[in-house]
Amino acid sequence: VQLVESGGGLVQAGGSLRLSCAGSGDLFGSYAMGWFRQDPGEERHFVAAVSYSGGKTYYADPVKGRFTVSRHNGKKMVYLQMNNLKPEDTGLYRCAAGLGLDGDYTYDYWGQGTRVTVSS
Repeated sequence: VQLVESGGGLVQAGGSLRLSCAGSGDLFGSYAMGWFRQDPGEERHFVAAVSYSGGKTYYADPVKGRFTVSRHNGKKMVYLQMNNLKPEDTGLYRCAAGLGLDGDYTYDYWGQGTRVTVSS
């Protein structure tokens, strides 16, 4: 599975962005997908995840009520709608594909990331 993110940019606090992750490979629909925020040399932070079918979603507490993760398996796409952005949301956002159950996923494939910068 290969993953390519897009949609990052510079936005003012309170604004919105929609990140996209394009996948490839016949098994895309078999993987759960996650979004993480990570800058080089820094700790990786879980943001959100969606089950392989899209029926279950999971969020880190700081983004609950502001971010929405979704997927379209026919298009091999995963999305992260980010609303009411805050400066602390700034970072490199990477999508990942993994396996597991009930939100407990091990991620094996990673994209290169798209950068989000939120100004105050």
